[in-house]
Amino acid sequence: MKLRIAIAQINTTVGDLEKNRDLILEYYEEAKEKGADIVVFPELAVTGYPPEDLLLKPNFIRKNLDTLKEIVELIGHAVAVIGFVDYDGDDIYNAAAVAQNGRVIYKYRKVFLPNYGVFDENRYFKRGTENMVFSLNGVKVGVNICEDIWYPHGPGYDQALAGNAQLLINISSSPYEVGKEERRKRMLATRASDYGVYLAYANLVGGQDELVFDGNSFVFDPRGRVILELPAFDEYLGLVDINVGEIFRARLHDPRRRKIICVNGEESVQLYRADDIEVEKKPPVKNAPFKKESPTGMIYRALVTGVRDYVHKNGFKKVIIGLSGGIDSSLTAVIAVDALGKENVVGVSMPSRFTSTGTKSDAKKLAENLGIEFYEIPIENMFNVFLSELQPYFKGKGWDITEENIQARIRGIILMALSNKFGYLVLSTGNKSELSMGYCTLYGDMVGGFNVLKDVLKTRVYALAEYVNESKGREVIPRSVIERPPSAELRPDQKDEDTLPPYEVLDRILVAYIEEDKSFEEIVGEGLDPETVKRVIMTVDRNEYKRRQGAPGIKITVRAFGKDRRMPITNAYRDI
Repeated sequence: MKLRIAIAQINTTVGDLEKNRDLILEYYEEAKEKGADIVVFPELAVTGYPPEDLLLKPNFIRKNLDTLKEIVELIGHAVAVIGFVDYDGDDIYNAAAVAQNGRVIYKYRKVFLPNYGVFDENRYFKRGTENMVFSLNGVKVGVNICEDIWYPHGPGYDQALAGNAQLLINISSSPYEVGKEERRKRMLATRASDYGVYLAYANLVGGQDELVFDGNSFVFDPRGRVILELPAFDEYLGLVDINVGEIFRARLHDPRRRKIICVNGEESVQLYRADDIEVEKKPPVKNAPFKKESPTGMIYRALVTGVRDYVHKNGFKKVIIGLSGGIDSSLTAVIAVDALGKENVVGVSMPSRFTSTGTKSDAKKLAENLGIEFYEIPIENMFNVFLSELQPYFKGKGWDITEENIQARIRGIILMALSNKFGYLVLSTGNKSELSMGYCTLYGDMVGGFNVLKDVLKTRVYALAEYVNESKGREVIPRSVIERPPSAELRPDQKDEDTLPPYEVLDRILVAYIEEDKSFEEIVGEGLDPETVKRVIMTVDRNEYKRRQGAPGIKITVRAFGKDRRMPITNAYRDI
């Protein structure tokens, strides 16, 4: 028996039930026209993911169910697998509806609810307890949801063994982080080959607040080989034909199935029956090849996707960026142009008495290279007014970080004024290395509605800048920006390394301490200077209050600041 599977890798919007409904139906109709027998949508496609505390609103739950009903009424003979929030009269579930011919055949409820990192599903959902498969033209199909497939002896195990499923469908909303797509692919290939099934994996794509979903949906054959792969960070409808007759032959040669005892017993999986469909001879599916990105290219695509969707889904059209002539603001501007178009990006240079000729000209050159609107607003007169008005109250105290921060805050005021006047969203430009060390000014360079590089270490900023110029085949970011020693330019001859360790050293320590949770002793054991490690750890810990007040930004690592890494502000513990 052959089946044509369609994976609808769509970009939903949290809370926009009507838009999500229309998107689901649009992709369903296209898949049906292309001869799909089963059309698979991502986890919580009706509500968007993650809906967070919207799930505490009874009316939201009801409207989600009403929306599912509207979708199901328009589902024809091609089976649709749709993520939604289920309600049984007592509690709610992260669920999948299997629908055909205007009715729901059955509902599967997620069993393993993740509650780590950015996930908080135990806060909202009750755990599902039933396992099931459905039969379509004699082919047994099991459905499970995201985290369920990460467990070797999870629901898919019983569906394949007790339920004799030949095809497993996993609907997912698995966010991107560096390297995760390869780990996920290896895990899914292992499940397909261990269970001896075809495995269809449909993942969400797009940005939602700090999270970015990469898509990277797949279909694997029973040997764990990829037979369909969808592109990263793009909405896409992928189709593939499978022949389940191959599974019977493979299972005859694999005696392991006869010796494995199902976790929950042989009768643990219920069987539901879909309406048989008329199998037509269809021309084979042809999927166009697509370019695969390098690891750095994947990060860049994630940042572009995160900016595009945060801006558009929150109702903005244009963004404004303070262009210092440095590498962080330059990279932020390039990402913004790729996300939104040059006509929707405004750059502002705000030179002071300490701004070098080189950074001032580089800011302008970058804006010219990108073709964006550009303003130059000197801050010297405003700075002098602040100094003059505050001088009697400073009581003769000498120049210190106060005067440096005043300059940064003047620039923040200018950006926010233009934001208020024209409705622009301010993109802040601080990177993870600076935010880790508090090397930033509250209400100054930290102002903004969204921080593009919040989870990007400085060394990775340089790698991304090189990637930009190489991938575009021209020097978009001036070479002088990449080669100049970084400086905040808030005092004469200032360099970042006057205050911070060299970024190559600093970032090694930050990865170990923040992303890997290593102790002082473990980090020093990697050959790093004890005094430097101690200073970095203490500085990271005491700057939590700054980070808590910063703008949201895109998560790309295993431990991003925000709801991923949650440290107390008032904290007397020191890991040294």
